Amino acid sequence: MSRKIWVFDTTLRDGEQVPGAKLNQYEKLEVAYQLKKLGVDIIEAGFPSSSAGDFNAVKEIANKVGNTDDIMITALARAVKSDIDAVYNSVKYAEKPLIHIVLGTSDIHVEKKFGKSKNQILDIGVEAVRYAKSLLPNVQYSTEDASRSDFEYLWKTIEAVVKAGATMINVPDTVGFAEPEEFGELIFKLNDRLKNLNDQVLLSVHCHNDLGMATANTLAAIKYGADKVECTINGIGERAGNAALEEVVMAMNTRSSVYQAYTDIHTKEIMNTSRMVSNFMGLDVQVNKAITGENAFAHSSGIHQDGLLKSRDAYEIISPLEVGLDDMELVLTARSGRHAVKNALTKLGFDRLTDEQFEEIFADFLEMADEKKEVYNHDLFIIVENYFTEKNIPNQAHVSDNFFELMDLQVISNTSFPSASVKMKKGNQILEGSAVGSGPIDALYSAIMDISQLDIHLLEYNISSVSRGKEAVGKVKIQIEFRGEKYTAKATDTDIMKASAWAFINAINNVVVEHLLPVN
Repeated sequence: MSRKIWVFDTTLRDGEQVPGAKLNQYEKLEVAYQLKKLGVDIIEAGFPSSSAGDFNAVKEIANKVGNTDDIMITALARAVKSDIDAVYNSVKYAEKPLIHIVLGTSDIHVEKKFGKSKNQILDIGVEAVRYAKSLLPNVQYSTEDASRSDFEYLWKTIEAVVKAGATMINVPDTVGFAEPEEFGELIFKLNDRLKNLNDQVLLSVHCHNDLGMATANTLAAIKYGADKVECTINGIGERAGNAALEEVVMAMNTRSSVYQAYTDIHTKEIMNTSRMVSNFMGLDVQVNKAITGENAFAHSSGIHQDGLLKSRDAYEIISPLEVGLDDMELVLTARSGRHAVKNALTKLGFDRLTDEQFEEIFADFLEMADEKKEVYNHDLFIIVENYFTEKNIPNQAHVSDNFFELMDLQVISNTSFPSASVKMKKGNQILEGSAVGSGPIDALYSAIMDISQLDIHLLEYNISSVSRGKEAVGKVKIQIEFRGEKYTAKATDTDIMKASAWAFINAINNVVVEHLLPVN
């Protein structure tokens, strides 16, 4: 029988503890709205006793996001009255507020962190729960460092705080020390005792990723009785991070026969949520990260592309549509095989090539791929049309005459008047444009847009270094919107302005291909 697993999102508390990832009140509110849209059951909105700003952000989220009974709003408190008061006074405006208390249970925490006896710590926890319970009906108690705690003392603590009024018990693997088999066994033993004590209390887990097992430990806990999981978007959090919400949810969806459980997460909002969190916090998602990484649904290997074109399930266990992407991406590189290139050419209308013609065009493709790393559809048009010209094959379309090519640029960066001048080629035309902007990239892209005469909106701009030293190569990735459709393109160069310009021009050329526009 399938059972509901509660999803507790702590992106705005544990996730925000990543150095440099602090959000302002507006950003926290926007993320909270998106988490509600995603369908999480509980949002941990912050640590209100830490600062006035965090208190006000939690209060705002409770007021505006927690104003319906389909979501619970909580915040973290240590087992002290002032912290509990701060949580209560910030979350009480929500329809379903929750006070979350944390206190260590391992010998390391009890003896070395607190310098108290186990009985003293237990009494502090019980009193904290009793006080919180006098303020709100819903109280969660987290037994910090549970995975390194003596089991009988851990259970004694849980039993005591449940009798004091705790409605949720959270079992954290605070330092990522556990491994799936032993953590699953721990949850099984706790769940057996807890359900006999009070079957209305939810058993929760909170796993960290120090040994790379946060998602595995969380899924093991679900198999062995956990009712609730605590996660973050993109797996962000202290040190190596937390269990990634998207990984846990999609593992449950994909292997439902194994976990016999479900969540209320709207999976098509996963990518939107991931991108918002990444952009606001300035934390790039690892390109090969499961589910939300840039390459998670991209295929460049010729063997894989061949298999996918024959049957999607050959190399695809999750449809990208499920998580909010348009579709899988077959990236054309020097490792792409003939099948993938032929498929791309056919989609562009070059479906009558002889085997000999294709082989010669494929050789030209490989030459360009070695030079450019990644080949786009407009590059294929250029390759084919150049081949037609060279072989004196009639070609009336001359689609490549509609593509833009960068010839030269000059960008001036200063604090008062950033400007850019760009020279581009389109067919036999030489086009020039200049613009000012709020910064050098804004000026550069404004000049390119003026030349292209397309109503384009820049959605995302990202630059990263892919090498070191004086000749470091900058990689620029952008996403634009045209007529409601999104286009992504990349470029690399030792000159980051040139890389930025080429990325934008590649995206514009993708628009030209998609809409077959004879742009003036």
